[in-house]
Amino acid sequence: MSRWLFFSSSCKFISIFAEGKYFPYLGHSFLRLSSKEIPLSWKVFHFSGIHTLKFDWQKFGEKAVITSLTNKESTSALSSKNGMERNFITPVRAMNDFFLKPSDLEILRKTRRRSPYESEPPITVYWLKDVEAKALEVWGSQEALDRERKKKTEELKRYQQYIFSVKRVLKDMRKEPANWSPQGGLMEGSGKVVLTAVAINGCNFLFKMIAWMYTGSHSMFSECLHSLADTVNQLILAYGIHKSSQQSNPDHPYGYSNMRYVASLVSGVGIFCVGAGLSVYHGITGIFNPDPIGSFYWAFFILGGSLVSESATLLVAINSLKKGASKAEMSFWEYVKRGQDPSVNVVLLEDLAAVLGVMVAGSCMAVATHLNSPIPDAIGSLLVGIVLGAVASFIIYSNSAALVGRSIPLSSIQQINSELERDLMIRAVHDVKGIDMGSGLVRYKAEVDFDGRELTRSYLDKQDLEMMLEEVRNMKNINEMEAFMLKHGENIVDLLGAEIDRIENALRKKHPEVRHCDLELL
Repeated sequence: MSRWLFFSSSCKFISIFAEGKYFPYLGHSFLRLSSKEIPLSWKVFHFSGIHTLKFDWQKFGEKAVITSLTNKESTSALSSKNGMERNFITPVRAMNDFFLKPSDLEILRKTRRRSPYESEPPITVYWLKDVEAKALEVWGSQEALDRERKKKTEELKRYQQYIFSVKRVLKDMRKEPANWSPQGGLMEGSGKVVLTAVAINGCNFLFKMIAWMYTGSHSMFSECLHSLADTVNQLILAYGIHKSSQQSNPDHPYGYSNMRYVASLVSGVGIFCVGAGLSVYHGITGIFNPDPIGSFYWAFFILGGSLVSESATLLVAINSLKKGASKAEMSFWEYVKRGQDPSVNVVLLEDLAAVLGVMVAGSCMAVATHLNSPIPDAIGSLLVGIVLGAVASFIIYSNSAALVGRSIPLSSIQQINSELERDLMIRAVHDVKGIDMGSGLVRYKAEVDFDGRELTRSYLDKQDLEMMLEEVRNMKNINEMEAFMLKHGENIVDLLGAEIDRIENALRKKHPEVRHCDLELL
């Protein structure tokens, strides 16, 4: 019958399988021997050189037993692995569990054991009984050691609760702006105004184009170009509104709110080049190369319908801007001048120019019909081009100023500064910058002088001062004082971060337009 003899490279334990019975062993290699090949005595040498194990093999029927060992320490080496590990302790655990210092461990006997990680070198460990004895020597008694453990456990719990509360504040602060969309999308506010203008100006363009093809009027051609430019530009505005409502991402951490200004700037350039440029060119051509005029009968009806529709869109834009000005606590003209809502601003100015252009074109066409001369009609085209050029220039100026970055009103900055200075933790506010980022967004930056005494007092109010005093009295060397200062210093810095988050969060709630608040410490 075959027998299996397992042995490890470290020779800690041995298992001998015999007829289904075995001794527990965790090994790495094995040797298969038959019953006849097993000698009466088998020696296994411990490779670490600590001790030698000697086994005598005796056969009683079909059973194999171990009859003798050379020493008692070898018997303990044949115990379970868990039991083996309970006899040793690492330096870190010795200092954490028994509150010893590195100098206390230097005089204790130590050994090296295999690391639990295969790629790591052997680790240094101490005998557990030696560490326990040293802890009793340092602390005086088991009761004193237990009291210290209880105190450390309570301190750890308080620290963990404090860290949890700080992280919860940070989590709430980060969550708040995530679901916020600047001034809605195409289906809200200014988006509805722009879509309404697109539909009306598109219809006006089709009717004006039919009237121009029927009459050949220079003024009607200018109005046709005007409506085409308005339609295309308002489609660009619609895209800008849609893009500006997207959330921020790592590539654009401050979002896409400026897309409204970009779209409005492109719209202004389009009005100036296409609308104003072609109207002026067509008017000059009509003056120097006049053509006979035809009947303007149907053109007057189309211009009358265009006047009504453009006036309706103009009223919608005015109402939208009035609501925005009231919400921003600004006058209507100041709101328009600053371009707080650039998309509706462009619709307002385009429709205002359209109404004026229709009135100018109709008047010039009437004069041309009365005098039976094409010159007044060509002059009407020139006047419409001039009106469009003036409107486009204002749109370009207001939106380029917003894109460069302009300050919010001084009254708003002073109001925010006064609220910060009223906070107990802040002594003064310096180097303040409030930038209007467009679409109702404001970025506020300031350097704040924190009151260190108030911050420390706030921290101490949450601590057990008697316990801290006892801890200070029990200090025996600089190392203990350093550990004490490091622990509480880190906690105070964490409290400072939590206070800054609290102040920024309160500022955002009171001033919803301030979506990016940067407070720097002096």
